[in-house]
Amino acid sequence: MTPTAKPAQGNHRATYREVLAEPRFRLLFSTRTVAITADALRITTFSVLVFSATGSALLSALAFGIGFIPQLFGSLLLGSLADRLPPRALITGGYALTCAAALLLALVRMPIAASLGVVALVALATPVFHGASSRLVAQSLEGDAYVLGRSLNNIAASGAQLFGLALGGAVVAVLGPHRALAVSAVLYLGCALAIRIRLPRLQPGEFGGTPGSARGDGGAVRASLHGAGLLLRGRTVRRLMLAQWLPTAFVAGAEGLLVAYAGGRHFAPGWYAVLMGCLPVGMLVGDLLVGRLLLPPTRERLVVPLIALMGLPLVGFAAEPGVGVSSCLLLLCGFGFAYGLGLQRPFLDALPQDGQGQAFGLLGSGSMTLQGVGPACFGSVAAVIGTGGAIALAGGAAALTAGWILTWHPPTSPVPVPNYSTRSENGTEQHACSSPAQ
Repeated sequence: MTPTAKPAQGNHRATYREVLAEPRFRLLFSTRTVAITADALRITTFSVLVFSATGSALLSALAFGIGFIPQLFGSLLLGSLADRLPPRALITGGYALTCAAALLLALVRMPIAASLGVVALVALATPVFHGASSRLVAQSLEGDAYVLGRSLNNIAASGAQLFGLALGGAVVAVLGPHRALAVSAVLYLGCALAIRIRLPRLQPGEFGGTPGSARGDGGAVRASLHGAGLLLRGRTVRRLMLAQWLPTAFVAGAEGLLVAYAGGRHFAPGWYAVLMGCLPVGMLVGDLLVGRLLLPPTRERLVVPLIALMGLPLVGFAAEPGVGVSSCLLLLCGFGFAYGLGLQRPFLDALPQDGQGQAFGLLGSGSMTLQGVGPACFGSVAAVIGTGGAIALAGGAAALTAGWILTWHPPTSPVPVPNYSTRSENGTEQHACSSPAQ
């Protein structure tokens, strides 16, 4: 088992043009952007469909979030497949599966429980093909180009989500929810065909895995549980995962209260949408500026200040500001999301070569799960202390995360990465996702 530390770890600053010149990344980037648009269209349309059939706000909310929590179980039980099977088959199969689910929801009138079950089952497989895609990106881009690739993905994801929401409203209004779901299925089908036709046929050993690891004698579930356990027991990987999970979960908790905050402050109708839009706008600007203008070591030194920038503006909601001040605070909070760019290289360098796919799947599914839990937790707090106070509390929790990360290393040093030349705790992490057959 060998670590994947890449040689391009100096001060070289890549460009977006260099990143987009890499054919594999360009293909994965473009198909993922289309798929995120389809996700937003499918999720919102399915929620509308459930509400129109039942009139239940609870079931509508459940339909909106039913695809989040199952991803964590999928990562724990099936995550090792992202490192054990050929990536083209996994990614193509993932898009084909979501296409089939969207078509099923569009064409077959099923009981609500059965429809929710279909969405949950698809979510179980999502971390596997997302992990394979993320691993292939990590193997295709070197050094700072990898960080900028992640930056491009973040920017495109924000734009695609906004476009998908707008597209969903327009398509549902014109075609109705069932046909809107069929439109999302067509988008997924296009992604599946693009990957199947344009991505080379690679075996696991050709993109950093271990040839033949798919025949591990422990089985996929056992290997996945074993690998996830070792990943989370490894101190460096665990810390870097928590650093990417916790601040976003706290901010998601605050974001979930913005509609109630706007209503409680008697803002004009529609202003809640403006407040919610400030976060992705701030995120887009932050990723562009931090990703493009700063050298890699500087990004890593700014992790703590940027996390503090995520949390501290939200503390200002304790004073229950008006629309203008609230919008500015949320823009600053969104800008702070760029802290994640400073963690990308340390996280990649901390991973074992044979476990990258599972690690990326676990990272994504854990983040999605906590972002689903955050609004529920802080919504309960808001019932006791009010929305302004709950938003401020969420911001304070994010700022405390910055203080916790500050204890890892001096504030003037980049985020530490493992030293594979010593027999340290990271020796465990080198074997975090090894196949039982090895």
